Amino acid sequence: MIRTLTAALALTGAALVAPLTASPAHADGPGVGTPTVVSVGDSYISGEAGRWAGSSNTSSTRADALGSSAYDDNASGTGETINRCHRSKSAEVHIGGGVRSVNLACSGAKTATATGDTFKPGLDFYSGSEGVGQARALQTLATTSNVRMVVVSIGGNDFNFAGIVQQCVQDFLLSPSWWKDYCKDDSSVTSNFTSTNVAAVRTRIAGALTNVRTAMRNAGYADSQWTMLVQTYPSPIPGGAGFRYSQSGYTRQNTGGCGFWNADADWANSSALPTINNTVTGAITQAGITNAKVLDLAGTFNGRRLCESGVGLYEEVGLASWTSAGAVDRTEWVNQIRTVTTAGDSPYFIQESLHPNYWGQLAVRSCVRQAYNSGTPRGGACVRTGTGLLNGEPRTSLQ
Repeated sequence: MIRTLTAALALTGAALVAPLTASPAHADGPGVGTPTVVSVGDSYISGEAGRWAGSSNTSSTRADALGSSAYDDNASGTGETINRCHRSKSAEVHIGGGVRSVNLACSGAKTATATGDTFKPGLDFYSGSEGVGQARALQTLATTSNVRMVVVSIGGNDFNFAGIVQQCVQDFLLSPSWWKDYCKDDSSVTSNFTSTNVAAVRTRIAGALTNVRTAMRNAGYADSQWTMLVQTYPSPIPGGAGFRYSQSGYTRQNTGGCGFWNADADWANSSALPTINNTVTGAITQAGITNAKVLDLAGTFNGRRLCESGVGLYEEVGLASWTSAGAVDRTEWVNQIRTVTTAGDSPYFIQESLHPNYWGQLAVRSCVRQAYNSGTPRGGACVRTGTGLLNGEPRTSLQ
């Protein structure tokens, strides 16, 4: 039968044979196939706390937008690819619109991979029995994907973010209002912000960004074929005058989950956050990344920050749950700070503390989509520009 068919085709002449010859299939790769956006970095981009839409001290179900599978990202959707990376379904990278999205970020990640009790892949080329660094994972992915933009959030943990927050809350809880012990002048905190340490962290961030570029070059990309979108960190708490709870007593932490003295909150917004963000942007220049854009998130959550006046817990604002009309405008976009005592046997993780929640993740997602700009990426500041939801997301604009 095969010989008969071949003979018949031969008799029709070359003019008919040519159209019947199949063209070789083109697999996705650099510049070819479905456009892809990838996120790498730490908890502020992995989707940490993305399960919760606002907060309630009476019932966790009132704020539970994604349920217990919020962080399940493995192939079967029944667990995490890497334990406690917390790559949530609400993570900002998932911009939709025909764009493939891949989240390689990991909560707790620093510039370099950490091994031991808990594996935390950094922005390097580490390879071991536990897994690989995010730069190596990106290189592998980019080889068979059409990566157009890589969104990066890194550096906060190199500044000891979790340790600083812990010290500030501890100082708030363990000192009386008539003899305040501030964290802003504790040596364990100030040591992170010396000029020597700032320079060292900037160099580490620059190395991490260089690794991202190297991964893309190794995968076959010219720098002009993709964009590195480097995001800064948002302010998670208001300045001292902006809290809705008094700093006297323990209500600020026990009810609001925001145990900072006013002076420490002012310092965090006026000094610590700008120092961290300037270090991140300075690392772009130090690394000589020519295809980078900056997504400025510093003021994105203003008016919706943890314990800020104007928003509140569900029981404080009289709403039944996160699905109630107006919930996005009347509840917080940043998760409460939880301790071992307040987390207890609840479904909350302590590591979710002080991170953008479901509302916050989707607010930034809108700006990442605008930054992608239909394949011609641009930078800018992500700003809250209205109330209500637009296509299920808070109204934000890239300006």
